[in-house]
Amino acid sequence: MQIFPTSLDGVLQITPQVFGDERGYFYESFNARTFAELTGLHPDFVQDNHSRSTRHVLRGLHYQIRRPQGKLVRVTVGEILDVMLDIRRSSPTFGKWQSMRLSAQNKHQLWIPPGFAHGFAVLSEWAEVQYKTTDYWMPEHERCIAWNDPALGIDWELDGPPNLSAKDQQGKPLAQAEVYP
Repeated sequence: MQIFPTSLDGVLQITPQVFGDERGYFYESFNARTFAELTGLHPDFVQDNHSRSTRHVLRGLHYQIRRPQGKLVRVTVGEILDVMLDIRRSSPTFGKWQSMRLSAQNKHQLWIPPGFAHGFAVLSEWAEVQYKTTDYWMPEHERCIAWNDPALGIDWELDGPPNLSAKDQQGKPLAQAEVYP
């Protein structure tokens, strides 16, 4: 496993060691001991999530205000553009975002610490996204920042209009959103 810092404070790109031959491949998608040795972090994952979405589906930017979740995100089928937005006022990267392509082919993963809004857009015909979280989903604490907030200027790399849930259509601009201290 290799760990690479990103431009956002605390977000890490993870590239697993893949063992492959003519039969296929094998890799550990997570090993707590190795992760702790390489990062100094000891996340306690309590929930695994798995979503399947078709091309142009855009999910996000989601977060939980009172029960923030750290996330370890990977794609097992297809390709997405994963977007992270730092919403910790005390962070040197507050209000900054970064995107990264995650795919079944590149096998990259992202560690997104608590305090970030997170979303993704499906770039392939369909994609399956799996992610571990450090806290349970609590709908009463869930919030959404507008995917198209002009102050953020996120390029979602879509070649058509996004397919959004009703909740995601109601996202607030960052300037009006509840954020972390």
